[in-house]
Amino acid sequence: MFWRFHSISKHQQDTFHMKKRDFIKTSSLGAMGLMLVPAVLKPNTIQTKLRTAHIGVGNMGGEDLKAISSHPQVEVVALCDVDANFLKAALNLHPAAKGFTDYRTMLEQMKDGIDAVIVSTPDHTHAPAALMAMKMDKAVYCQKPLTHYVSEAREMKKMAEEKNLITQMGIQVHSFYDYKLASLLIQSGIIGKVHTVRAWSPKNWGYDGPEPEGKDTVPEHLDWNLWLGTAVERPFKEGFYHPGNWRKLMDYGCGTLGDMGVHIFDTPYNALELDVPMTITTECRPPNDFGYPENNVVTYEFPGTRFTAETLKWVWYDGPAAPDMHKDFGLPNMERLPEQGAVFVGEKGRLLLPHFMELPRLIVDGEYREMDVESFKLGQPVRDYESEGKKHYHQFVNACLGKAECSAPFSYSARLTETILLGTIAGRFPGQTLHWDADKAAFAEEEANAFLAGSNRDF
Repeated sequence: MFWRFHSISKHQQDTFHMKKRDFIKTSSLGAMGLMLVPAVLKPNTIQTKLRTAHIGVGNMGGEDLKAISSHPQVEVVALCDVDANFLKAALNLHPAAKGFTDYRTMLEQMKDGIDAVIVSTPDHTHAPAALMAMKMDKAVYCQKPLTHYVSEAREMKKMAEEKNLITQMGIQVHSFYDYKLASLLIQSGIIGKVHTVRAWSPKNWGYDGPEPEGKDTVPEHLDWNLWLGTAVERPFKEGFYHPGNWRKLMDYGCGTLGDMGVHIFDTPYNALELDVPMTITTECRPPNDFGYPENNVVTYEFPGTRFTAETLKWVWYDGPAAPDMHKDFGLPNMERLPEQGAVFVGEKGRLLLPHFMELPRLIVDGEYREMDVESFKLGQPVRDYESEGKKHYHQFVNACLGKAECSAPFSYSARLTETILLGTIAGRFPGQTLHWDADKAAFAEEEANAFLAGSNRDF
């Protein structure tokens, strides 16, 4: 059957004591035939709820809170945000939870009353918050990209493995129908050994302008010191940092590559069983040490796997009007490329994977070809984001309850994040090929090693 679909488009604690809220049972994902040994909740106890603490509850953090709490066996017990407006809105939804401004205070005070921690902050706070929770032996769900620095990704991976913790990176599409199907198709050999992947997003999480001068008054509802956290201290400027533009700036985000790139990289990376790259070259404007470039072309070379040629070339394009034209992008009938996506190029054809909620398409000899997808027993395509969007979160909850396994644990997502971050580092050396030694966790080009870790401010 050949299916095609179109895209569908400081330190101050505030504790609130409220009535307990009942949680509506909206999911059947807990009813699984295979019962695994509980990994978070202690066996032989009467506890049947997963008690969660949420760090960052505005914007994406609000979505994470909504999805996690929709699981019938979740009890939200603690909420934390440096923005009092976000915190108040979340507490209105979960009045039984205690509210905090500083995640460190929350974890110290609540460590005996929580089972899992959800980290949904700007990128620069992912590792500091997650590592503190992990040191307390808590399961952690952390938004993508997993960390801000390569060193942090390796530290989180190591700690998760040594402590045998349940972990999941927040990359929700990892559990969506179309991406699972694409992985199965590639691994079935439908286009043979893959030698090239080209992926793109025209989103612009870059900033080519000057660093702002002066400072603005910090809003009363925002604790600016806690928002900065371990990052270098800067004066507050309205519209540059909180709440919406931090992704564009080197101190706090990871650019378009660290946002959309993680989503779009994920399926090819997973399907091809890739490790970290050997070389990275980025074409972009000269660095300004403040904002990420607005247009980037990042070329990786990976060591081969059983699903690839001897080596794999991977090219990422982002920014306005991305991608550049290339013969690998030529679609049948002179069709336009999806706005975002990836193309696998193999010995026997190409597989186009739009982003998102659109089926992969097989192209052979310049024509679309039918694919036998029923053999993979995935059922019918799902085009309901509300139901698909919860799967990844509920998978984490069920893993904590001993009834599932996570598909994007830190053992996997740390390597994917490292790959992404190496690309952002290469953007500081445009046109220069950097050589990465995965065993030594170092570049051959010594000057690039200065960006593998950051110095944490004492806040």
